[in-house]
Amino acid sequence: MFTGLIEEIGTVHTIRKGLKSAQITISASKIMNDVKLGDSISTNGVCLTVIEFTKNSFTVDVMPETMRRSNLKDLKHGSLVNLERALKVNDRLGGHIVSGHIDGVGKIKKIEEEDNATWVSIQAPANILKYVIEKGSIAIDGTSLTVAYAGSDIFKVSIIPLTKEETTLLGKKVGDEVNLECDMMGKYIERLLEFKEDKKSKSNIDLDFLTRNGFI
Repeated sequence: MFTGLIEEIGTVHTIRKGLKSAQITISASKIMNDVKLGDSISTNGVCLTVIEFTKNSFTVDVMPETMRRSNLKDLKHGSLVNLERALKVNDRLGGHIVSGHIDGVGKIKKIEEEDNATWVSIQAPANILKYVIEKGSIAIDGTSLTVAYAGSDIFKVSIIPLTKEETTLLGKKVGDEVNLECDMMGKYIERLLEFKEDKKSKSNIDLDFLTRNGFI
């Protein structure tokens, strides 16, 4: 689990792509002071497992499913990525609970300034937007942000100067893809309702069968 509060911006040192997978080595400094083999590190919001590390870098494997669902497929040597170590039980939860399991990608449609804030409009598919609510939380490239507007095909967030400085988000341009993770609560509720409706449907079918055959 993560908080969505980015600790450091790392740099892709090497990326070795397989047919559908990749192995990526990322240079970092702050987060390396207590890294261990098998640790989870959120990389652009994706929970990845450390398989090798040195004093100033770590290496992760990226499986095909992750490549398909995220913008990690677009990384190259020199790319900047948001990094966060896994949440400690006794840490303050300053952002929101982020699993590191990406729902999909969105595309930046507009970036505009308003006084000390920057508005970012992101286009996303319907299967993601249905979980996005105004004033709800969303993780964008691993950064915990508050949804300021939710429309039919676009949502907007407003970025403060500190977030601009400490993350990669405003280093991107219109047309770039970003990883999106919605609040998991909505997904759990939807799944429970699906099972409830399925059970109700089966109950109706059983009742019809009993009625037609004179059992009731």
